[in-house]
Amino acid sequence: MLAAVLYGKEHVSVEQVAVPELGPDDVLVRVKAALTCGTDVKVFRRGYHARMIVPPALFGHELAGDVVAVGSRVARFQPGQRIVAANSAPCLDCFYCNRGLENLCEDLLFNNGAYAEYIRIPGRIVERNAHQIPDHVSYQSAALVEPLACVLKGLEETGLRAGDHVAVIGLGPIGLMFVKLAALRGAHVIAIGRRATQLERAGRMGAKTLITAAQDGDDGTVDAVKAATRGYGADVAIEAVGNPETWQLAARLVRRGGVVNFFGGCPNDSRISLDTSMLHYSEITCKASFHHTPGLIRKALDIVRHGEVTEYDFVNREEPLTNLLEVMRHLMSHNGHLKTAIIP
Repeated sequence: MLAAVLYGKEHVSVEQVAVPELGPDDVLVRVKAALTCGTDVKVFRRGYHARMIVPPALFGHELAGDVVAVGSRVARFQPGQRIVAANSAPCLDCFYCNRGLENLCEDLLFNNGAYAEYIRIPGRIVERNAHQIPDHVSYQSAALVEPLACVLKGLEETGLRAGDHVAVIGLGPIGLMFVKLAALRGAHVIAIGRRATQLERAGRMGAKTLITAAQDGDDGTVDAVKAATRGYGADVAIEAVGNPETWQLAARLVRRGGVVNFFGGCPNDSRISLDTSMLHYSEITCKASFHHTPGLIRKALDIVRHGEVTEYDFVNREEPLTNLLEVMRHLMSHNGHLKTAIIP
């Protein structure tokens, strides 16, 4: 089969590899759509992912497709079914799983290889984190379930309520998912981005206040958020960039008693400085969110099933698998683009 192999920093090759062999609990899926992701772009740029992928390795993790073969012990699926599978599954038996922190599982099983004609879904994911796609849902909409589940986790951990002001920094696909879901929950969304096209998209997804990020330091952005919140600051601030400077900015955007979610993952060994007096005397809650859980995958699929989030919101290009290297280079040099659907 044709598949993308990550060899290192900005080194991806689309080449012929063996079709994966199945164990008794595994499922083989013919990929119908694999979506690009900001994480994949970071992995391409850096040549690794601290938790998810070590090169050389098959590449890509947001997918939907058709079951073409199942292992001898598989009962949940059969050939011909349309399926969406998450990129991981927890063990459900370790210290963290027993405390409801399945995303921090000590034996979290990751699966990569969506940029390929076929992908093997390991038995643990088949059992705990794979689902049949409803008939009315497209492959590309279904493939949004994994990133949407990550965003749901971040949003739920902020305690956001209807009527709250939430500032979202960074308006790539993940930031726009935060905008969309927060607006659906009745929040007043303040979208902060650098490009007019990003801000226009955020407005179409429900953002009420659009702020162009200050080019000469953060004070202008802080002032603009305060002006939109009667001088208080946002109830919630979400950093969806993955940059130490914007992590620091996010903490300055919230009111006393506010919540900051550091969602974007920064490069390894990054450090930030925070004003301890502000954090202490203003009772600022700082939270970081990582990955998803099986329960959130199910919730995300329900959102897609009900049409609240669709491919038309987040996917604006289709490309063949053979163009993946050019797509990655383009996404790396053109921030602000939406998702590309890779069609093997």
